[in-house]
Amino acid sequence: MPLTTRVTVLGGGVIGLSAAWCAARDGFRVEVVDHGSPHGGSRVAGGMLAPVTEAWPGDEEVLDLGVESLGLWPAFARDLGVELTPLGTLAVAVDRADAEVLDRLCDHLATRGRSVLRLTGRELRALEPGLGPVRSGLSVPGDVAVDNRALLRALRGACEREGVVFPPTPGEADVTVIAAGAWSRDLHPALRAVIRPVKGEILRLAARPGALPPPRHTVRAHVSGRPVYLVPRPDGFVLGATQYEAGFDGDVTVGGVRDLLRDAEVVWPGIAEYALVEVAAGFRAGSPDNAPVIRWLEPGVLAATGHHRNGLLLAPVTARRVVALLREGGTGS
Repeated sequence: MPLTTRVTVLGGGVIGLSAAWCAARDGFRVEVVDHGSPHGGSRVAGGMLAPVTEAWPGDEEVLDLGVESLGLWPAFARDLGVELTPLGTLAVAVDRADAEVLDRLCDHLATRGRSVLRLTGRELRALEPGLGPVRSGLSVPGDVAVDNRALLRALRGACEREGVVFPPTPGEADVTVIAAGAWSRDLHPALRAVIRPVKGEILRLAARPGALPPPRHTVRAHVSGRPVYLVPRPDGFVLGATQYEAGFDGDVTVGGVRDLLRDAEVVWPGIAEYALVEVAAGFRAGSPDNAPVIRWLEPGVLAATGHHRNGLLLAPVTARRVVALLREGGTGS
């Protein structure tokens, strides 16, 4: 496909902006059209880049793709001028049942040729003294994290420097890339039965004077079977995340906030001294097998959606695949 090809990207989240930036750097003429919803998954994300910690039996394709993308992240971040938090993830369990979940994760990773370090509660607290009475856990040193909102700002600036334009409505295009997250389902009939919104609520907490500092590692926990994570930021941390099949219901529920705060306080008791500065709900783009849809839908229409919990993680590899498809100029049909 000629590099003078006009490309319209529908969606201004991390996936859409990454694809637009990389396509423009490759010489394509690119515009991005975005609806600007406050519930976009990129804006509400925690920022974990953690394919190994996210792994689970049945999601082997997602694990392998995530590991591939994680390998691209250092150069991707360097080119954008964003920082990665490098200390890795601590996955912790509060009781015996939660520890068994982590044991199953360990066993699954071993079958995939990946190992993690098992830690006792005492060893975990030596690494993060602010942890509560956790029973055991895992150290996953390869995982990193990124500030999702800093990433969005950096991607927008990088796009503008490469000549990407941001009109309110689409212009004439040779190729349309559908990268609108959960809303992609409304933009092409082939995506209607494939993409669905998965609601998630997330909180932002800021340290007040006298409060214990936030964790240095990303901390992921199971508390009575419920997952919770704490992702450090310079002034506090992001706390998440609930998960509901609730359509496009953008309300933050009292129950969701209560559960997150209750479970997080078990894991990190010092949060009681923090300020709750933001609550938000966003929509992940779910797919039947949790794997993204990156392919031609018809001549002139590409999909780059369905990333579910891994939108930030998979941004570099998705952008690379979109550019490859654009350069090939095929249709996949």
